[in-house]
Amino acid sequence: MPWELKPDRPIYAQLIEQLQLLVISGIYPPGSKLPSVRELAAEASVNPNTMQRALAKLEDEGLLFSQRTSGRFVTEDAGRIVQTKRDLAEKLTREFLGNMGRLGYDARGAVSLLERITKEEEQNG
Repeated sequence: MPWELKPDRPIYAQLIEQLQLLVISGIYPPGSKLPSVRELAAEASVNPNTMQRALAKLEDEGLLFSQRTSGRFVTEDAGRIVQTKRDLAEKLTREFLGNMGRLGYDARGAVSLLERITKEEEQNG
């Protein structure tokens, strides 16, 4: 998954979200070892200190854990991964509704539009 960092938001926050996505999508499955901070920073083209800060935050949240000499790993707690998925989905949904509100749609109008587009996508395969 390519790192998609945008200039309109703090890099640190975007790294956290993208690392969460890598875990909840299964790219880094439960119990798997993550690449080193330097490797991840190089992949994302960010400062290693910024990547370290994002990883530390995810450790604080319980999504990752460290073993002193072995590196960082994804939690094996399936409930924690599911909760992260819910939290991220809720955040994205709130952002979506906020954006739709700026376009003049209320929540019902946004849902109606989403349902129509979903049906079209299903029909188009």
